[in-house]
Amino acid sequence: MEYITGRAGHAQPDQVTIGARLRILRRWRGLSQEQLAGLAGVSQGYVSLVEKGRRPLDRRSIVSALAAALEVSETDLVGGPHLSRDRVQSDPHLHIPALRVALTTASLDAPAVDGGRPLAELRSLLYGGIEAARRTCDYVRLGDLLPGVIDELYWHAAAAPDGSRQDALRALTDACAQASHLSAALRHMDLAFLAASSARAAAAASGDPLAAGRAAFALLHSRPRAGTWDRNLSLAERAVSELDPYAHDASGLQVLVMLMLTASMSAAALQKEAASADWLDSAAGIAARFPDDPDRNWQSASATNVGLWRVAVAVERGAASREVLALASRVETGKLRSTMSRLADFRADVGKALVREKGTRQLAVEWLAEAERTAPQRIRNSPTAREGVAYLLNSAQRSAGGRELRGMAVRMGIPVLRAGNGTGRYYGCNFPVAGRDYGHFT
Repeated sequence: MEYITGRAGHAQPDQVTIGARLRILRRWRGLSQEQLAGLAGVSQGYVSLVEKGRRPLDRRSIVSALAAALEVSETDLVGGPHLSRDRVQSDPHLHIPALRVALTTASLDAPAVDGGRPLAELRSLLYGGIEAARRTCDYVRLGDLLPGVIDELYWHAAAAPDGSRQDALRALTDACAQASHLSAALRHMDLAFLAASSARAAAAASGDPLAAGRAAFALLHSRPRAGTWDRNLSLAERAVSELDPYAHDASGLQVLVMLMLTASMSAAALQKEAASADWLDSAAGIAARFPDDPDRNWQSASATNVGLWRVAVAVERGAASREVLALASRVETGKLRSTMSRLADFRADVGKALVREKGTRQLAVEWLAEAERTAPQRIRNSPTAREGVAYLLNSAQRSAGGRELRGMAVRMGIPVLRAGNGTGRYYGCNFPVAGRDYGHFT
């Protein structure tokens, strides 16, 4: 992890934002604002505003373009895993080392353990408790359960007789995809990609097109995207094409819908608005063919989820807050009874759009706060949510905003200007880790 600190190892308050990292990386590359803007296809004024914290950098396409122009990863720009004194935010990271061991020490022909629980028991846990933990964003429980299940599924995949080996491989595909989801949510992107690649290998060995589609979805959401949205779109389109002949029932159609939605987002990031709209409409048409029950469907694939993605795609397009709020008003959030991950992302997406306009920033605080209450472990580890909160603080009066905004900032590890203090002194910026005081690090 790269430390961004000042004197005495303390975080510099202005280095928490993406704009501050952009300035550091640009200078490191020896580029002027004008040169970077030209390489990334944006204006020099835009770069200046982002670096000064006067405009949030929250669109995937522009993050990707700037990272590619700087020849760095998106993680270098937006930040990777961070730890704060808030245990809800930091505790899920405690399970990453064991997950990394499980994913790096086993293979399909060389499991790392010499036995395991019955396959039926592992499948019950995977599609029961582990899936429930993912939907509710209980990343502590997810991280606690996954390493052992992955180890034992590798053993089953290697030792099971031919009749049950395919079941073991399909379960291993989904377990590795769960590991990728968890790692990406906590910003351990190298591990997310490794887990998704492991899922893809297990799916290929199973020969099951549906498993291959699920693995492709995990891979699409774990790949580094700096300058590669065109490749992401190609992979999504290819995955749709390969799965389409086999998507005969609801389970297959749900995977198809999620791949189409991913294609839509990739097209939006490439500013291909017509293609993005076509993929959204295609996904909506297929989703209408099975029950609108996001709590029961794979990855919440449903008409309701298509509505959530319409909001996310609109935010990526840079749509005005009025359009985003109109789209959000059509979403029946009551149908998301236990799928907290999608509900939290939806609320954070709306908040992100509202942050951009001065007249809706107080409303943005409300949406972001509701997102945090919905899934605190997820949102407190989200770089885009942190960027929105940091930007709102930077835009607030010298009191650093209201209590709710300051509370979110402290829980996310963002330094907060002491209310009513014009001296530039901050609180909430030193976090004890392993007996030492570190500032924010990425």
